[in-house]
Amino acid sequence: MPHLPTPHDARPHPMRSLLILSIAALAFALAQTTLIPALGELKSALDTDASGVAWTLTGYLLAAAVFTPVFGRLGDMFGKRRLLVISLGFFTAGSVVAALGDTLGVVVAGRVLQGVGGGIFPLCFGIIRDEFPRDRVGQSIGLISATLGIGGGLGLVIGGLLVDHASYHDIFWLSAVMSAVAAVAVQLLIPESPVRQPGKVDVRGAVVLGVGLVLPMVGIARANVWGWGSLRTLALVLAGLVILSGWVALQRRTAEPMADIETLRRPPVLVTNVATVLVGFGMFGSYILIPQLAEAPESTGYGFGLSATAAGVLMLPSALAMLVVGPVSGILGARMGNKVPLTLGAIATAAGLFLMGLMHGSEWEILVFNTIASIGIGLAYAAMPNLIVDAVPQERTGEATGFNAVVRSVGSSLGSQVTAAILAGSVLGATQLPGDDGYTAAFLVSGAVALVAALAAAMIPSDGGHGHLPVTAELGAAGPLPDPAYATER
Repeated sequence: MPHLPTPHDARPHPMRSLLILSIAALAFALAQTTLIPALGELKSALDTDASGVAWTLTGYLLAAAVFTPVFGRLGDMFGKRRLLVISLGFFTAGSVVAALGDTLGVVVAGRVLQGVGGGIFPLCFGIIRDEFPRDRVGQSIGLISATLGIGGGLGLVIGGLLVDHASYHDIFWLSAVMSAVAAVAVQLLIPESPVRQPGKVDVRGAVVLGVGLVLPMVGIARANVWGWGSLRTLALVLAGLVILSGWVALQRRTAEPMADIETLRRPPVLVTNVATVLVGFGMFGSYILIPQLAEAPESTGYGFGLSATAAGVLMLPSALAMLVVGPVSGILGARMGNKVPLTLGAIATAAGLFLMGLMHGSEWEILVFNTIASIGIGLAYAAMPNLIVDAVPQERTGEATGFNAVVRSVGSSLGSQVTAAILAGSVLGATQLPGDDGYTAAFLVSGAVALVAALAAAMIPSDGGHGHLPVTAELGAAGPLPDPAYATER
């Protein structure tokens, strides 16, 4: 019987495409945390204080939150590969600007341009859904999503090495090289996705959404200076919430909105986004707390006195754990429904953070308990986009996963700012360093937030799981292409 051509016959092998997309995702993920070990150097090199240097993180997260849904929607309209190359171009340009920068304003401007590349993740998800065989979609999306956590952990190690042996400039040059290579590879080796959702760009909706997200995040970023209960902080947060409520109403009245509110209101999408905010809070809380704890002098009674490199290496096993559990999350999701790995992941994250809050007196305790938390983060992050993808029409993939990336950025910003505020409130006058009780409280608060994420995940309507492949074939797109007889029905 003659072979009938399929849409995938002329397409590259999924493994090649997955490798290229992983490089693009890793470049963006590394940029989240490589600067954290360099904050002390940046403060002196840029002649600013802790509040000023925090904008190198906040500006990046703000830009990512604003532009991620825009690029996701544009990818649905004009082609996901095209917009992925453009996103990587912005990211590369921002990296070069920040690498050349010797003042706070220039470095922050470069970080904002890097954040414009936030569309990288939802565009990668959309390409996978459009291009990969059905039985590869869940595990491949899980692996790309887990790259966010993996890159975050590796970023601390790489950032520490560069801070101890080079300078902050080299951190940005590394990002520029990786993203430029990824952009060329995507353009040359990944075909354009045929799925389109034609329409117009909702510029008005994008501007309103941007203002609504920026105002409360600016208030949170400045809350350590102004006070969490100050009029300015509360006014900015309230104003942002009012504007976001208006954005929802505006989207309902717009003929071709940037976000379909009815899609975002679907229970699996809505509750997954809530859980994403909370897990993101816990993840970035640990990223902020552990390096500071590890590098604090032993004279504090709790610090380990490690170098930036050693502090990063302390977190390396947790990053490797995320790499392993990403595909495992896809297996659990395929067999039991994706809410299962999300719920289990949030529980493990909470357990690891609680344990670090109660016991952080040795490097081994931090290593083991942070690995437990990171296993949870890897499970949860790999499950989140699969839940979204399963719940929305194919033509809405970029838009819906883009919005999920927005709330992840919001959660990350909240986690970093709240934990920083808790530490700031425990600073001892004699040493001008946080007290041990500050770290205990910050870990416990992050753990409590992750536990609420587990409760939210348990409320997601169950999809009952799917048909599945043998385990050896489900371990990810790196395995051999399965026999068509085992094709997953989705």
